[in-house]
Amino acid sequence: MSGCDSGSESFALMVLGDSMVPEFNEGEIIVVEPDGATRDGSFVLAFVGEEWTFRQLRREGEGWRLQPLNPAYPATPLPDLAALRGVVIQKALPGRRRASKRYV
Repeated sequence: MSGCDSGSESFALMVLGDSMVPEFNEGEIIVVEPDGATRDGSFVLAFVGEEWTFRQLRREGEGWRLQPLNPAYPATPLPDLAALRGVVIQKALPGRRRASKRYV
């Protein structure tokens, strides 16, 4: 996967692992908006340390952190928002249209 350019279209990814439970479970589909507005509390896709990560963006003093929802995983400090590649705008369970949720 490469970085997202401004003007890119939304795309879907499947959640892997348990770092974002209880809100996002493994196997759920998230829709990411590359140009989405970020704010404290947004769920985001970021490229940090040569690795893609899905976390909640949290304000921390003058900087930011990428916070997993599962307390078994550590937060990642961010000096700025340059690592962000998109904002999660929706989630869904495959094959279950009524089990979707929007985040915008």
